[in-house]
Amino acid sequence: MDIDLKQLKELMRAIRQLDIAELEIKRGEESVRLRRETTISQASRPVLGSSVLPPDTSSLPPTSSPKVATKEDPSIAYITSPFVGTFYAAPAPDAPAFVEVNHDFKAGEVLCIVEAMKLMNEIEADCDGTLLEVLADNGKPVEYGDKLFRFRKR
Repeated sequence: MDIDLKQLKELMRAIRQLDIAELEIKRGEESVRLRRETTISQASRPVLGSSVLPPDTSSLPPTSSPKVATKEDPSIAYITSPFVGTFYAAPAPDAPAFVEVNHDFKAGEVLCIVEAMKLMNEIEADCDGTLLEVLADNGKPVEYGDKLFRFRKR
């Protein structure tokens, strides 16, 4: 089945936007399957055959101060990796980064590349914002769901 990079990106974007867990396309004997991991954390997944008991805290010393819950700023958001691959902040080793800290970006603007299976996938901004922090290391592996950027929505 011939699917070009543009078609693959469009399918991946549609899966994210429509919150589809899995999509399979078949043509004759050939098929393509795209699957997203769910956002349920490992800690919240039930384990078969185990019982959930609260931890025994009787032998622990009392805490000196209560934990204060910090209020999250609703304008702060994260851009995460849509799949496993290698993070690249620039289009080439000698080129400037797509976006710099404290700079504004627009929805649809390319922020980085995640290389997966020899394909260079441009990661675009979903909304306008100001980059606050780059959380991934250039040239290093990233996993599905890893936070790549922290930004303030505009």
